[in-house]
Amino acid sequence: MTAVGGKFIRDIDPGEILVFSKDGISEMRGHCGQKPKHACIFEYIYFARPDSHIDGVSVHSSRLAAGRILAEKCPAQADVVIGVPDSGLDAALGFSQASGIPYGIGLIKNKYIGRTFISPGQNSRSDKVNIKLSALGETVSGKRIVLVDDSIVRGTTSKRIVAMLREAGAKEIHFRVSAPPFLHPCFYGTDIDSCDDLIACHHTVEKTAEIIGADSLGYLPVSELPSLIGSAGLCSACFTGEYPTTVPEAKLKDKFEMKISDKK
Repeated sequence: MTAVGGKFIRDIDPGEILVFSKDGISEMRGHCGQKPKHACIFEYIYFARPDSHIDGVSVHSSRLAAGRILAEKCPAQADVVIGVPDSGLDAALGFSQASGIPYGIGLIKNKYIGRTFISPGQNSRSDKVNIKLSALGETVSGKRIVLVDDSIVRGTTSKRIVAMLREAGAKEIHFRVSAPPFLHPCFYGTDIDSCDDLIACHHTVEKTAEIIGADSLGYLPVSELPSLIGSAGLCSACFTGEYPTTVPEAKLKDKFEMKISDKK
């Protein structure tokens, strides 16, 4: 908003429509009913820019809070705390502040590669991870690392990052996640349409740590989610399975795609 010279006035409520015309601005609020608000918690954890404010809550502050909670609930003995760019950086800083372990830059991001967990296909995700990040040996070599990321979905990205840090000389890697385990599909925008590829659905925390190659693994407790934004009016269905609306029967994300056979 400020990047284009805009001035914040207020948030637009769920279901609200603002109509701009020659007569001014009018509001429409009645077409969706008066259903309770359920803000997506993953906006605060991952999707939104850290300089955003959603419903009056700073995204940067919510991620700092997640890191501080992780330091309290899932402590680790380490020499440096690093974050996975971009959305893991603020949580890593919060972990460092709460634990007293120095914060460092251990991963450098290629700014021209998009998000990998929503890339189609395992090979595509692996290829993008390989060129998206590089380890900074000056920070991690010979060190016990606390590595903070925003989530673990399939485990593909996490496994590659851990291997990259090992190759750069990291002595120990203690993986900390600023979200609870992904256990359920999302039908509202996050591209997770089934439990088939969710690593937390099929493995314990200890086994997941083994699979991704970490010395230890800790998630943000699901009970702490409201404390990130200071409100209980949120949607955390991907973690809890408690959906604010009826779950659709058709769950395949390719339902809107045109098949090659359809073009003939």
